[in-house]
Amino acid sequence: MTGTAEQMKGRAGRLARLMPSGPSTAARTPFVLLVVLLLAGGLISLLLLNSALNEGSFRLSKLKRETTELTDEQQALQRDVDNYSEPDALERRARELGMVPGGSPAFLDPDGKVRGVPERATAQPSPAAPPEPEASAAGSASTSGSVPPSPSPSPATPSTAPAAPAPTTPTPTSSGR
Repeated sequence: MTGTAEQMKGRAGRLARLMPSGPSTAARTPFVLLVVLLLAGGLISLLLLNSALNEGSFRLSKLKRETTELTDEQQALQRDVDNYSEPDALERRARELGMVPGGSPAFLDPDGKVRGVPERATAQPSPAAPPEPEASAAGSASTSGSVPPSPSPSPATPSTAPAAPAPTTPTPTSSGR
C-alpha cells in the first residue's frame, strides 16, 4: 500500500507543477469579466433589437389599418361619384337647375357653312317628375269649395327659363392629326 501512496504523491506532484495554484486565479479574473461583459452586451443588444422590431411591427399594423380605412373611404367616394354620374341623376339635377334638353344640334363647317337646322331648346315636362304636393293640395281645396291658389310658374317654362344657345363649335372628329 505504500507503493500506491508514493505513486499518488508522485502524480499529485507532477500535476501541482503543471497547474500552479497562486498566480493562476489572478489571471482568470479578467477573462471571466470579459466573458460576463460580452454576454451582458449581447443580451442588451438583443433586447434593443427586439424592442425596435416590436416598434416597427406596431407602426406597420397602424399603417395597414390606416390603409384599410382610406381604401374604404375611397370606395365610398367612388360609389358617390358613380351615383351622381348616372344618367337619371344627371337629368334630375339638370332639371332642378332649370336646364332643358337641347334639340337637334347644328354644326359649323370649317368653311363657315351651317350643317343641320338650329332649333331653340324648349322645356318639355319630365316623364319621371313626381306630382307636386301643391297640385294635390289645390285639388283637395277645390273640392271643399274654397278658392284654389294661383299656379306658380314652373322654372322650366320657356318664358322664364333661358334657352340654351345652339353650339357654335363643331364636334371634334378623329382625323388622326
